[in-house]
Amino acid sequence: MSTTPITSKRTRWMPAIAIGVGAALVVALIVAAFLWPTVTSSVKGIPLGVVGEPSAVAAVEQGLQQNAAGVFSTIAQGSRDDAVAFVQRRETFGAIITGPTPEVMIASAASPSVAAILRQVAGSLQQQAAARVAAAGGDPASVSIAVTDVVPLVDADPNGSALAAVGFPLTLGGIAGGVLISLLVAGVGRRLAALALFTVVSAGVVALVTHAWFGVLPAPGGSFGLVAAIAVSLLGTASFVVGANAVLRTAGIAIGAGLTMLVANPISAAAVPVQFLAEPWGQVGQFFVPGAAATLVRDLSYFPAADATRPWLVLVAWAALGVVLSAVGHFRNREVVHLEAIEEDAPMTRRSRPVPRASV
Repeated sequence: MSTTPITSKRTRWMPAIAIGVGAALVVALIVAAFLWPTVTSSVKGIPLGVVGEPSAVAAVEQGLQQNAAGVFSTIAQGSRDDAVAFVQRRETFGAIITGPTPEVMIASAASPSVAAILRQVAGSLQQQAAARVAAAGGDPASVSIAVTDVVPLVDADPNGSALAAVGFPLTLGGIAGGVLISLLVAGVGRRLAALALFTVVSAGVVALVTHAWFGVLPAPGGSFGLVAAIAVSLLGTASFVVGANAVLRTAGIAIGAGLTMLVANPISAAAVPVQFLAEPWGQVGQFFVPGAAATLVRDLSYFPAADATRPWLVLVAWAALGVVLSAVGHFRNREVVHLEAIEEDAPMTRRSRPVPRASV
């Protein structure tokens, strides 16, 4: 009895080594991309309102400059109501109210880290005021500076960790949906239908979990806007991945997913204020899907008075870009197939013609 040896094609040593080194470089790139914003971040340029007489405002600004140079960017405001309105529109992270009843306003929902810094500022101001009263012969215990949380976090998310963490599942979910649709669905119409179905169902489930079940996204302006924001956030990423795949084939999936995960996500400022990131990357990140999605979800969850026009436009633009790329890739590929068919059929047509016979 004879046996046939089974042979397998082995990868050559040099390509195997190159693939191993390349995979290691990819890991290094991922680690660097995610650690870079944290390592390079610094507390600077935090918008802060100051209310009071010009002399009192100047004294506060001087004190902040001496004790926390560059940390705050102060804005003089006319009244306490103006200060509250600025915080509710996310134009400032808090305010210092001078006068007979001094007060420090914070907004934990805007940034728990900035709120903690402002609490420290309130403690320093109280110590300074108490020292002045004691030097004048008064009772330092009578000095009290109130700290008011204008926009507090909900009880279900007292540290704001869940709010900051919502952005990553939206990014990862959008990438996963785009990759699956790219690999498993053929035809531009069917892909767009799959994108629409994926977006609607996923947004409903995410809103149900985060808003109705866990309660970490309160959405005072109504749950419909929150569902729409989640939907367009998922659609922006998934649509771009599908569109990139339609134009660039398999390489498009890698480019779409890599750009979103390794470039846009680290500079999204989902967990820290935009001002904390190295300039200009914090602002640049707001023009990608993860950054715009994080800003929009926070606005709709806690700051209904904030102007959310830019994040809405950014997310819609990315979703539309993906649809356009899908259509371009579809028609380009269809034209290529059409031309190849003509070239292959032409010789067969010529060979099939009857050859005229000479008469005798």
